[in-house]
Amino acid sequence: MPTTIQISPRGTITLPIGLRRRLKLDQKDYSVLLVEERPDGIFLHPAVTVPVRDIPASTIKKWVKDDEADAASVKVLKR
Repeated sequence: MPTTIQISPRGTITLPIGLRRRLKLDQKDYSVLLVEERPDGIFLHPAVTVPVRDIPASTIKKWVKDDEADAASVKVLKR
């Protein structure tokens, strides 16, 4: 069911309590959402935060390698 949500001048939004409860976003002191821009608007979905120390070194190395490959493919525009 669509819900209208106001955006404050600072860009803050408040999700209604019913929505937060259904999505289980009210179970912690602080929940995190990922924001994805799509052609038809924005998509918010819950994220899981994990301390860096709990992520295997091999995973972090892969992320760095992938990021470096992405950065190498970007063209920098000069003004």
